[in-house]
Amino acid sequence: MQRRLVSDLTGVGPALTEKLAELDIHSVEDLITTFPSRYDNFEVLPLSELVHEQKATIEGIVLSEPVVTYYGYKKSRLTVSLQVGEVVVKGIIFNRAFAKSHLKVNQNVIVTGKWDQHRQQITISHYRTGEKDQTAEIEPVYLLRQIITQKQFKKIIKQALEKYSHEIVEILPEKYLTEYKLFNRHFAIEQIHFPKDVNHLKQAKRRLIYDELLIFQLKMQVIRKYNRERTLGNTKIYDQKKVEQFIEQLQFQLTAAQGKALNEILSDLKSPYRMHRLLQGDVGSGKTIVAAIALYSSVLAGYQGAIMVPTEILAEQHYRSLSNLFAGIVNVELLTGSIKGKQRSERLTAIREGKIHIIVGTHALIQDEVNFLNLGLVIVDEQHRFGVKQRKVLREKGIDPDILFMTATPIPRTLAITSYGDMDMSIIDQMPQGRKEIETFWVKESMFPRIITFIEKEIKKGGQAYIVTPLIEESDKIDIQNAVDLYQHLSNTFSGSIRTGLLHGRLTNIEKEQVMQEFADNKINVLISTTVIEVGVNVPNATIMVVYDAERFGLSQLHQLRGRVGRGERQSYCILIADPKGEIGKERMRVMTETTNGFELAEHDLKLRGPGEFFGSKQSGLPEFKLADPIHDYRTLETARKDAVDIILHNLLENDSEYNQLNQYMKDLLSEYTDGFD
Repeated sequence: MQRRLVSDLTGVGPALTEKLAELDIHSVEDLITTFPSRYDNFEVLPLSELVHEQKATIEGIVLSEPVVTYYGYKKSRLTVSLQVGEVVVKGIIFNRAFAKSHLKVNQNVIVTGKWDQHRQQITISHYRTGEKDQTAEIEPVYLLRQIITQKQFKKIIKQALEKYSHEIVEILPEKYLTEYKLFNRHFAIEQIHFPKDVNHLKQAKRRLIYDELLIFQLKMQVIRKYNRERTLGNTKIYDQKKVEQFIEQLQFQLTAAQGKALNEILSDLKSPYRMHRLLQGDVGSGKTIVAAIALYSSVLAGYQGAIMVPTEILAEQHYRSLSNLFAGIVNVELLTGSIKGKQRSERLTAIREGKIHIIVGTHALIQDEVNFLNLGLVIVDEQHRFGVKQRKVLREKGIDPDILFMTATPIPRTLAITSYGDMDMSIIDQMPQGRKEIETFWVKESMFPRIITFIEKEIKKGGQAYIVTPLIEESDKIDIQNAVDLYQHLSNTFSGSIRTGLLHGRLTNIEKEQVMQEFADNKINVLISTTVIEVGVNVPNATIMVVYDAERFGLSQLHQLRGRVGRGERQSYCILIADPKGEIGKERMRVMTETTNGFELAEHDLKLRGPGEFFGSKQSGLPEFKLADPIHDYRTLETARKDAVDIILHNLLENDSEYNQLNQYMKDLLSEYTDGFD
């Protein structure tokens, strides 16, 4: 529709314009696309359709004069008998004695409140006298933060629709309206604000949710296409035989899932388009070797590779494993905040001159002083731990390098479609052969002495154990076990031959590294730790993971912790010590003991915690929709994605006149991102 300011509306002066601006409403279009956050349904239903203890609206006739009784300080209870069809219903209103003067004998009344089926009684929260067509049955409620009243806002919207709704442009081609039986956009927007009935509201939502999801998916597909095609001449030509020989000399065989993911990545490297791919796989599924082969291929093509990880411990681990893997054939180096002085200066020079082929590092890689000769492949591990800006800075260290993001947090399909729709995706959903499934148990704290005995037996067999606790030091607010106290307690509990260690975030990087090295060398048998060991730590000898206060963790985090064991050939165990009070906590523990499949757990976690908590709301990158809920509206999301892929694949926006309005809408939406999308 045309750009019209809210001040064009009658009665919207400077003061009201300023209030609307606080709600981020500046134009008439902003106004009519500010949808209700919920609805109060005053639709009158027969008694037979009411649900016990749920909100209901009924219509009846006042049989006798209401009776008011007083109790306590300024508290009152009004009781009134209503004739509803052939049944007499008792109505109760608390602390509104004045209602007695409104409810006259033989008067028609419509009441809303909590229905008690057993007593044939309704606790009235809202009432209105007269016939039911006096007022709307479904009342929209807007999220206005008390800046403006509901009544005033509805009045402005009504005026805007009466004056300008004819300017609302239909953005969908006719075939979608027919195929999906959708309201036209004009009618849907009217009905979302002032629904005729429940069905009209349902259909209006259905249409506008599809719009939101289709537009979002189109944006993802356009950006994906734009990212790929804006950089040509990025082909990496490498010696295929050398890559094959490298894979053949590995001490294990790649799984079919690893092979598939690797082929997709290598195909991207050979392509003239820049890779923008997410590699996700469960804990221990073998993502690192796939990434290593991709790095080797890039080096063979004459490029440098960089892998950025969130912690120094993980950086050290990747550095050691890649150094061993590429000993004598590729120069691998480490760059972290701990590397200082002359050593750092020499390393920066070697990176700049191209003498280092693969650089492993933390945030240190994105410092201004780090310059590459020819950065061709960037790998970001546990990518959700980095902000968008951090990833962008590393990408800009090269001239449009290929980008591979990796995560060991399996992403539910719903979130993958919404959050990562602009990326290609590879999934390793198969575990290496011979890897034993970790046995998981949920126990109460009273079982701890038996756990100690079990740990001691495992250590005698040559195993090691992690014991993880949520806090470092005691908190007055949360009464849960903490790492420091637990370490002191267990140091005295275990027999003299069992050595304990402590690891937490307040240790210096050198101290952390020393503790982890001692654990890796089996100089420490039991490591008491906070979740600092959650990501990436690899000690094949560790066979027991004990998690204290496990109900405090999400499923995905518990699964990450469980993945720290079971990395060798021995049978491993995960013991969850928890006493959850709520149903969600109990469900979480139950699910953990029933499945070790990270993708299944991720779906459960999403349902239990919601998308905001799944990655952490600050860096989740999750889109905010006005109406759509990607979890609830999953089928619509799938349909919208399929339609968006089809539209972009066949260039329908540009080549089919039926898509002109949608094309213009997308141009306006994407102009900022692409500096002139066409």
